[in-house]
Amino acid sequence: MSFLLPRLARRSLRFLHALGGLMGWLAYLLSPSYRRRLKANATLAGVSTANRRAAVADAGKLVMELPRLWLRPREQPITDPVRWEGAELLEELLARGKGLVLLTPHMGSFEVSAQAYAERFGARQPITVLYRPARQAWLRELEETARARPALATAPASLAGVRLLMRALKKGETLGLLPDQVPPSGMGVWAPFFGQPAYTMTLAARLVLQTGAAVAVLWTERLPHGAGYVVRAQPLPVPLPERAADGSIDDEAAAIAINRSMEQVILQRPSQYLWGYHRYKQPRQVESAS
Repeated sequence: MSFLLPRLARRSLRFLHALGGLMGWLAYLLSPSYRRRLKANATLAGVSTANRRAAVADAGKLVMELPRLWLRPREQPITDPVRWEGAELLEELLARGKGLVLLTPHMGSFEVSAQAYAERFGARQPITVLYRPARQAWLRELEETARARPALATAPASLAGVRLLMRALKKGETLGLLPDQVPPSGMGVWAPFFGQPAYTMTLAARLVLQTGAAVAVLWTERLPHGAGYVVRAQPLPVPLPERAADGSIDDEAAAIAINRSMEQVILQRPSQYLWGYHRYKQPRQVESAS
Protein backbone atom coordinates (compact mmCIF):
# COMPACT_ATOMS: atom_id res chain seq x y z
CA MET A 1 0.00 0.00 0.00
CA SER A 2 2.89 2.38 0.78
CA PHE A 3 4.07 1.75 -2.78
CA LEU A 4 0.70 2.33 -4.44
CA LEU A 5 -0.59 5.44 -2.65
CA PRO A 6 2.22 7.83 -3.69
CA ARG A 7 1.74 6.75 -7.30
CA LEU A 8 -1.97 7.45 -7.11
CA ALA A 9 -1.30 10.82 -5.49
CA ARG A 10 0.53 11.91 -8.65
CA ARG A 11 -2.31 11.04 -11.00
CA SER A 12 -4.81 13.64 -12.19
CA LEU A 13 -8.08 14.18 -10.33
CA ARG A 14 -9.93 13.25 -13.53
CA PHE A 15 -8.15 9.87 -13.63
CA LEU A 16 -8.72 9.23 -9.91
CA HIS A 17 -12.43 10.05 -10.14
CA ALA A 18 -12.84 7.79 -13.18
CA LEU A 19 -11.07 4.96 -11.38
CA GLY A 20 -13.00 5.71 -8.21
CA GLY A 21 -16.32 5.48 -9.99
CA LEU A 22 -15.43 1.98 -11.15
CA MET A 23 -14.24 1.00 -7.68
CA GLY A 24 -17.46 2.31 -6.17
CA TRP A 25 -19.51 0.06 -8.41
CA LEU A 26 -17.22 -2.88 -7.75
CA ALA A 27 -17.69 -2.52 -4.00
CA TYR A 28 -21.45 -2.18 -4.50
CA LEU A 29 -21.68 -5.32 -6.61
CA LEU A 30 -19.42 -7.46 -4.42
CA SER A 31 -20.98 -6.63 -1.03
CA PRO A 32 -24.64 -7.63 -0.57
CA SER A 33 -24.81 -6.01 2.90
CA TYR A 34 -23.41 -2.69 1.61
CA ARG A 35 -25.79 -2.84 -1.35
CA ARG A 36 -28.82 -3.45 0.86
CA ARG A 37 -27.85 -0.67 3.28
CA LEU A 38 -27.25 1.88 0.52
CA LYS A 39 -30.56 1.08 -1.16
CA ALA A 40 -32.49 1.15 2.13
CA ASN A 41 -31.01 4.45 3.33
CA ALA A 42 -31.50 6.19 0.00
CA THR A 43 -35.05 4.89 -0.35
CA LEU A 44 -35.87 6.08 3.17
CA ALA A 45 -34.85 9.61 2.13
CA GLY A 46 -36.88 9.45 -1.09
CA VAL A 47 -33.79 9.59 -3.32
CA SER A 48 -34.40 8.84 -6.99
CA THR A 49 -32.88 5.81 -8.68
CA ALA A 50 -30.65 8.05 -10.81
CA ASN A 51 -29.25 9.86 -7.76
CA ARG A 52 -28.78 6.60 -5.91
CA ARG A 53 -26.81 5.13 -8.80
CA ALA A 54 -24.68 8.27 -9.02
CA ALA A 55 -24.00 7.97 -5.28
CA VAL A 56 -22.53 4.50 -5.81
CA ALA A 57 -19.83 5.94 -8.08
CA ASP A 58 -19.27 9.02 -5.93
CA ALA A 59 -18.48 6.90 -2.88
CA GLY A 60 -15.60 5.41 -4.87
CA LYS A 61 -14.47 8.84 -6.04
CA LEU A 62 -14.25 9.96 -2.41
CA VAL A 63 -11.84 7.14 -1.59
CA MET A 64 -9.68 7.52 -4.69
CA GLU A 65 -9.18 11.28 -4.32
CA LEU A 66 -7.73 10.85 -0.82
CA PRO A 67 -4.14 10.08 -1.86
CA ARG A 68 -4.03 13.32 -3.85
CA LEU A 69 -5.42 15.29 -0.90
CA TRP A 70 -3.38 13.59 1.82
CA LEU A 71 0.04 12.98 0.31
CA ARG A 72 0.91 16.30 -1.28
CA PRO A 73 3.59 18.32 0.60
CA ARG A 74 2.31 19.71 3.89
CA GLU A 75 2.71 23.37 2.90
CA GLN A 76 1.33 22.94 -0.63
CA PRO A 77 -2.24 24.20 -1.26
CA ILE A 78 -4.92 21.98 -2.77
CA THR A 79 -3.70 21.33 -6.30
CA ASP A 80 -7.11 21.20 -7.97
CA PRO A 81 -9.46 24.15 -8.62
CA VAL A 82 -11.48 25.19 -5.56
CA ARG A 83 -14.29 27.71 -5.86
CA TRP A 84 -16.13 29.18 -2.88
CA GLU A 85 -19.81 30.01 -2.48
CA GLY A 86 -20.90 31.68 0.75
CA ALA A 87 -17.43 32.70 1.93
CA GLU A 88 -18.93 36.04 2.97
CA LEU A 89 -20.99 34.19 5.60
CA LEU A 90 -17.82 32.88 7.21
CA GLU A 91 -16.26 36.34 7.01
CA GLU A 92 -19.25 37.70 8.92
CA LEU A 93 -19.17 34.98 11.58
CA LEU A 94 -15.41 35.23 12.08
CA ALA A 95 -15.70 38.99 12.49
CA ARG A 96 -17.68 38.41 15.69
CA GLY A 97 -14.46 37.34 17.37
CA LYS A 98 -15.92 34.18 18.93
CA GLY A 99 -15.47 30.52 18.19
CA LEU A 100 -17.11 28.94 15.16
CA VAL A 101 -18.54 25.43 14.75
CA LEU A 102 -18.77 24.14 11.16
CA LEU A 103 -21.04 21.16 10.51
CA THR A 104 -20.28 18.98 7.50
CA PRO A 105 -22.35 15.92 6.53
CA HIS A 106 -20.87 12.80 4.90
CA MET A 107 -21.40 14.43 1.55
CA GLY A 108 -19.17 15.36 -1.36
CA SER A 109 -15.53 15.80 -0.45
CA PHE A 110 -15.59 16.58 3.26
CA GLU A 111 -11.80 16.24 3.34
CA VAL A 112 -11.58 19.27 1.05
CA SER A 113 -13.91 21.29 3.28
CA ALA A 114 -11.48 21.41 6.20
CA GLN A 115 -8.40 21.91 4.04
CA ALA A 116 -10.04 24.68 2.02
CA TYR A 117 -11.13 26.47 5.20
CA ALA A 118 -7.60 26.23 6.63
CA GLU A 119 -6.09 27.64 3.45
CA ARG A 120 -8.49 30.58 3.23
CA PHE A 121 -9.24 31.41 6.87
CA GLY A 122 -6.80 29.41 8.96
CA ALA A 123 -4.21 32.15 9.43
CA ARG A 124 -6.99 34.21 10.97
CA GLN A 125 -8.73 31.46 12.93
CA PRO A 126 -7.33 27.87 12.89
CA ILE A 127 -9.59 24.85 12.69
CA THR A 128 -9.62 21.58 14.64
CA VAL A 129 -11.52 18.69 13.07
CA LEU A 130 -13.04 15.76 14.96
CA TYR A 131 -12.48 12.39 13.29
CA ARG A 132 -12.87 8.72 14.08
CA PRO A 133 -9.48 6.94 13.87
CA ALA A 134 -9.32 4.03 11.45
CA ARG A 135 -9.08 0.53 12.86
CA GLN A 136 -6.15 -0.44 10.62
CA ALA A 137 -2.86 0.70 12.17
CA TRP A 138 -1.28 1.77 8.86
CA LEU A 139 -4.33 3.85 7.87
CA ARG A 140 -4.63 5.36 11.35
CA GLU A 141 -0.99 6.49 11.18
CA LEU A 142 -1.53 7.93 7.70
CA GLU A 143 -4.63 9.84 8.87
CA GLU A 144 -2.81 11.38 11.80
CA THR A 145 0.09 12.63 9.68
CA ALA A 146 -1.65 13.51 6.40
CA ARG A 147 -4.65 15.37 7.81
CA ALA A 148 -2.62 17.71 10.01
CA ARG A 149 -1.71 20.79 7.96
CA PRO A 150 -0.95 24.45 8.62
CA ALA A 151 -3.85 25.90 10.67
CA LEU A 152 -5.57 22.49 10.59
CA ALA A 153 -5.41 20.18 13.61
CA THR A 154 -7.28 16.95 14.32
CA ALA A 155 -8.91 15.46 17.41
CA PRO A 156 -9.96 11.80 17.77
CA ALA A 157 -13.56 10.95 18.58
CA SER A 158 -12.84 10.16 22.24
CA LEU A 159 -13.07 11.92 25.58
CA ALA A 160 -9.53 13.20 25.07
CA GLY A 161 -10.54 14.52 21.67
CA VAL A 162 -13.54 16.32 23.12
CA ARG A 163 -11.25 18.11 25.57
CA LEU A 164 -9.09 19.23 22.65
CA LEU A 165 -12.18 20.67 20.96
CA MET A 166 -13.23 22.53 24.09
CA ARG A 167 -9.80 24.08 24.48
CA ALA A 168 -9.75 25.19 20.85
CA LEU A 169 -13.21 26.74 21.11
CA LYS A 170 -12.35 28.57 24.33
CA LYS A 171 -9.43 30.13 22.45
CA GLY A 172 -11.90 31.44 19.87
CA GLU A 173 -10.91 28.98 17.17
CA THR A 174 -12.99 26.99 14.67
CA LEU A 175 -14.18 23.38 14.95
CA GLY A 176 -15.22 21.00 12.21
CA LEU A 177 -17.61 18.12 12.95
CA LEU A 178 -19.56 15.54 10.98
CA PRO A 179 -22.88 15.61 12.88
CA ASP A 180 -24.27 12.61 11.00
CA GLN A 181 -21.46 10.41 12.34
CA VAL A 182 -22.62 7.89 14.93
CA PRO A 183 -21.03 8.94 18.25
CA PRO A 184 -19.87 6.58 21.00
CA SER A 185 -22.41 5.34 23.51
CA GLY A 186 -23.37 8.00 26.04
CA MET A 187 -22.42 10.88 23.72
CA GLY A 188 -25.67 11.04 21.78
CA VAL A 189 -29.44 10.66 21.78
CA TRP A 190 -31.84 8.91 19.44
CA ALA A 191 -33.46 11.35 17.01
CA PRO A 192 -35.18 10.93 13.64
CA PHE A 193 -33.03 11.13 10.53
CA PHE A 194 -35.08 10.85 7.35
CA GLY A 195 -37.88 9.43 9.49
CA GLN A 196 -35.92 6.68 11.24
CA PRO A 197 -34.33 6.87 14.71
CA ALA A 198 -30.59 7.43 14.47
CA TYR A 199 -28.12 7.79 17.33
CA THR A 200 -27.10 11.46 17.01
CA MET A 201 -24.27 13.35 18.68
CA THR A 202 -25.11 15.92 21.34
CA LEU A 203 -21.61 17.38 21.21
CA ALA A 204 -22.16 19.73 18.27
CA ALA A 205 -25.15 21.53 19.79
CA ARG A 206 -23.64 21.64 23.26
CA LEU A 207 -20.44 23.23 21.97
CA VAL A 208 -22.49 25.98 20.38
CA LEU A 209 -25.04 26.53 23.14
CA GLN A 210 -22.62 26.34 26.07
CA THR A 211 -20.00 28.68 24.59
CA GLY A 212 -22.05 31.08 22.47
CA ALA A 213 -20.01 30.08 19.39
CA ALA A 214 -21.39 30.72 15.93
CA VAL A 215 -22.50 27.77 13.80
CA ALA A 216 -22.74 27.19 10.06
CA VAL A 217 -22.79 24.37 7.50
CA LEU A 218 -19.76 23.76 5.32
CA TRP A 219 -19.79 21.17 2.55
CA THR A 220 -17.93 20.59 -0.70
CA GLU A 221 -19.43 19.52 -4.00
CA ARG A 222 -17.28 17.34 -6.22
CA LEU A 223 -17.46 18.63 -9.81
CA PRO A 224 -17.74 16.18 -12.73
CA HIS A 225 -14.81 15.04 -14.90
CA GLY A 226 -12.21 16.01 -12.29
CA ALA A 227 -12.92 19.72 -12.71
CA GLY A 228 -12.34 20.45 -9.01
CA TYR A 229 -14.62 21.43 -6.15
CA VAL A 230 -17.12 24.00 -4.94
CA VAL A 231 -16.96 24.73 -1.20
CA ARG A 232 -20.30 25.96 0.11
CA ALA A 233 -20.85 27.77 3.41
CA GLN A 234 -24.48 28.09 4.48
CA PRO A 235 -26.46 29.06 7.58
CA LEU A 236 -27.83 26.20 9.65
CA PRO A 237 -31.26 25.64 8.01
CA VAL A 238 -33.05 24.78 11.28
CA PRO A 239 -31.96 26.96 14.24
CA LEU A 240 -30.90 25.27 17.46
CA PRO A 241 -33.29 25.60 20.41
CA GLU A 242 -32.46 28.19 23.07
CA ARG A 243 -31.12 27.09 26.44
CA ALA A 244 -33.70 26.91 29.20
CA ALA A 245 -33.92 29.58 31.92
CA ASP A 246 -31.87 27.38 34.25
CA GLY A 247 -29.17 26.99 31.59
CA SER A 248 -30.04 23.41 30.71
CA ILE A 249 -30.02 22.11 27.14
CA ASP A 250 -32.69 19.94 25.56
CA ASP A 251 -30.38 17.44 23.85
CA GLU A 252 -33.17 15.70 21.97
CA ALA A 253 -34.62 18.92 20.55
CA ALA A 254 -31.13 20.07 19.54
CA ALA A 255 -30.38 16.73 17.86
CA ILE A 256 -33.67 16.90 15.96
CA ALA A 257 -32.80 20.40 14.72
CA ILE A 258 -29.37 19.31 13.54
CA ASN A 259 -30.70 16.19 11.81
CA ARG A 260 -33.36 18.24 10.02
CA SER A 261 -30.70 20.71 8.94
CA MET A 262 -28.50 17.92 7.59
CA GLU A 263 -31.47 16.44 5.72
CA GLN A 264 -32.05 19.73 3.93
CA VAL A 265 -28.38 20.10 3.05
CA ILE A 266 -28.06 16.50 1.85
CA LEU A 267 -31.07 16.82 -0.45
CA GLN A 268 -29.35 19.70 -2.24
CA ARG A 269 -27.03 17.09 -3.78
CA PRO A 270 -28.23 13.59 -2.81
CA SER A 271 -26.05 11.97 -5.46
CA GLN A 272 -22.96 12.86 -3.38
CA TYR A 273 -24.10 11.63 0.02
CA LEU A 274 -22.64 8.42 1.47
CA TRP A 275 -25.88 6.48 1.61
CA GLY A 276 -23.90 3.35 2.33
CA TYR A 277 -22.74 4.79 5.67
CA HIS A 278 -24.14 2.74 8.57
CA ARG A 279 -26.09 5.70 9.98
CA TYR A 280 -28.65 3.71 11.95
CA LYS A 281 -26.30 1.35 13.77
CA GLN A 282 -25.98 0.94 17.51
CA PRO A 283 -23.26 3.15 19.06
CA ARG A 284 -19.91 1.72 20.07
CA GLN A 285 -18.54 2.01 23.59
CA VAL A 286 -16.67 5.24 24.29
CA GLU A 287 -12.88 5.08 24.23
CA SER A 288 -11.12 5.82 27.48
CA ALA A 289 -9.27 9.09 27.82
CA SER A 290 -5.50 8.99 27.41
